[in-house]
Amino acid sequence: MPSILSGPGLRSGADWLACADAAVRETFLNDLGEGELCALPFLFEFWAMPHQVPPEGEWRTWVALGGRGAGKTRAGAEWVRAQVEGALPLDAGRARRLALVGETFDQVRDVMIMGDSGVLACSPPDRRPQWKAGERKLIWPNGAEAQAFSAHDPEGLRGPQFDAAWVDELAKWKKAGEAWDMLQFALRLGDAPRVCATTTPRNVKVLKNILAAPSTVATHAATEANRANLAQSFLAEVRARYAGTRLGRQELDGVLLADLEGALWPADRLDALRVADVPELSRVVVAVDPSVSAGSDADACGIVVAGVVSEGPVQDWRAYVLADCTVRGVGPAGWAKAAIAAMERFGAERLVAEVNQGGQLVEDVIRQIDPLVPYKAVHATRGKQARAEPVAALYEQGRVRHVPGLGDLEEQMSQMTAGGFAGRGSPDRVDALVWALHELMIGPAAHWRAPKIRSL
Repeated sequence: MPSILSGPGLRSGADWLACADAAVRETFLNDLGEGELCALPFLFEFWAMPHQVPPEGEWRTWVALGGRGAGKTRAGAEWVRAQVEGALPLDAGRARRLALVGETFDQVRDVMIMGDSGVLACSPPDRRPQWKAGERKLIWPNGAEAQAFSAHDPEGLRGPQFDAAWVDELAKWKKAGEAWDMLQFALRLGDAPRVCATTTPRNVKVLKNILAAPSTVATHAATEANRANLAQSFLAEVRARYAGTRLGRQELDGVLLADLEGALWPADRLDALRVADVPELSRVVVAVDPSVSAGSDADACGIVVAGVVSEGPVQDWRAYVLADCTVRGVGPAGWAKAAIAAMERFGAERLVAEVNQGGQLVEDVIRQIDPLVPYKAVHATRGKQARAEPVAALYEQGRVRHVPGLGDLEEQMSQMTAGGFAGRGSPDRVDALVWALHELMIGPAAHWRAPKIRSL
């Protein structure tokens, strides 16, 4: 087997077998004993593509970057197997206490553990672990254990200790920085604890910091690398829709994209303005960039909630972006309900909606849901870029803060440049954000006058 894998230009033993002529394939398979034939489907070293194999050498973190469907989950699950399994089913492996961390518990269970490429599906019958749902643990026949954790609860990682960990889709976690930090403190067993991070790249601080660490190694693959295991109709559709776009570079090519030239909101600036605690607010509004169409191909309806602390001089005012409640494909009644629900949730005092497309229809739809909702219609007289620039200036001055969990909004913001929107479709979330901050900061500031000091 080693001689097969070491041939020039071969990606894997499976590639060699697929490229060999029928006689060679038949000889190879006939020469395998019954036990070897049973073991072959579970011998990942034979089937793995290069980006699914951990790099050699001393490292603490392996980051497997890839496009959608590139085989990242399989790589992570097989790495877990390699850590816990010994030569025989009851023999100890390199690791005995592992952490499995996903964005939510459901994603850990449904993707990392029970998914088509999860740990259970990859394990041979005599080494397959048992899932104990009540304890949120996988337990192997040799006594090794893996415990499931949600990145939504970083504090859950405080206390336990591990000698290995697998984290999945790290770049999309809402509390990625906090969860990653807590995991590092927990990796304190054994001689050299290691972590495998499988993720589609996004331009977020935590991922960039991990990749910059000297103890990190990385592999990379595009979606196309795993085309043999993907539906051809899927590949054809996503190529047609996203080839050549920034989103395609990220989601299909698996490329970590830098800030666009002339970006109004560079990622580093947004990272520096993120806060966990919000003070008591003077006003809260919900802003809506309505979509007048419905269906899966319709534009999203941007819905953003923001508040302001407007005590004292206007230069001391601070705005806080509280939530992105954007919806897609729900039709006018659907987005109106979502906007009003956001008002109720955050105690907003006004609903602000752009009416350039829908006109009176926008208010009529909202009034059908709640006839008494405090409502303000706004009309765009300038282009999106011109409206966005004064709001971007507030960010540059450090006068706007973001709560965690606004990744989709921030991703769209990072694609708004001085030359226009560089993303796909319409910047619905950014439009709603701009209207909210105009209502809270820019509009009131234009009418604000400093109080006169009366002489004594």
